[in-house]
Amino acid sequence: MSHSVSSDSNPSAEKTRHPNHKKWRRVKKILTIAFFILVPVLLFMLIKNIDWAEVGAALREYNLKTLLIGAGIALTSFLVFASYDLIGKYYTGHKLPARQVLPLAFVCYAFTLNLTAWVGGIALRFRLYSRLGLDATTITKILSMSLITNWLGYIILAGILFAGRMVDLPEGAKIGLTALQLLGFVLLAVAASYFVACRFSRRRSFHFRAHKIELPNIKIAFFQAGLAIINWMLMGLLIFTLMPDKVSYQTILGILLISSVAGVIAHIPAGLGVLETIFITMLHHQLSKGSILAALIGYRILYFLLPLAIACVIYLIFESRAKKMLQKNENRN
Repeated sequence: MSHSVSSDSNPSAEKTRHPNHKKWRRVKKILTIAFFILVPVLLFMLIKNIDWAEVGAALREYNLKTLLIGAGIALTSFLVFASYDLIGKYYTGHKLPARQVLPLAFVCYAFTLNLTAWVGGIALRFRLYSRLGLDATTITKILSMSLITNWLGYIILAGILFAGRMVDLPEGAKIGLTALQLLGFVLLAVAASYFVACRFSRRRSFHFRAHKIELPNIKIAFFQAGLAIINWMLMGLLIFTLMPDKVSYQTILGILLISSVAGVIAHIPAGLGVLETIFITMLHHQLSKGSILAALIGYRILYFLLPLAIACVIYLIFESRAKKMLQKNENRN
């Protein structure tokens, strides 16, 4: 059975979806502007009284063993992240070997996290995959599958944490626990619906905006969930490793999940400022602001800058190989 995500060429369907699409774009624009205003204001209010000497001291206290463990967790997470594209390989049936897919996906995800999806997830992926002979339709399917994979894992993990009230919120936010718990049950219901559809749905094709989506089989769905859950848990484990011992792992993971959605809404590269604002807001009752900020600086270095540096080297190798291939083809002609 073929699985695909392709453009829908039905103009009447597009016309029907157009009003809702315009409304959604307007809502997204309003939310983005609100976050761009709100995040810097909140961040300034939270860090204006920070003792930067404490931040520096906390950073200096990290020993080599902790940093090496952190780097290992970060690179393992990126290996899992890159494996999303192996699911895309199975989903589309393309013949590129894993040794080509994994480094390509690593580069794309590193650029995506640091420079937004438009740079890494879309433009760069199309550039690199097309050089290896894949057409635009297949690349779009891989993109769609990786996106669904990532958020399926998020939905399941957030659903478990929120529904089980596993996130320790400050006193002022305790009133939000019930709402968070209800959200958790909704998220679990959404994930369950996806699995049921993949296993039992007779209708395999659906339309979302201008795209036709074909459901994968249940085996692929389980692989999606497993890989994405592991990846999100590794991200949380890295921050937990860098934080003082006073905070539980599930609280760190829950706050990371909350801040990740806020970062997506804000459209700020690397969620810069969003992550810090939410972590300081949620943990100031347990830790000093300086120690929280130090841990997040360490997280950004190990999870964002280190993979980006490696990705830049790999990308330069890709470009060098492509240039040599082009020169060979020109010499033959």
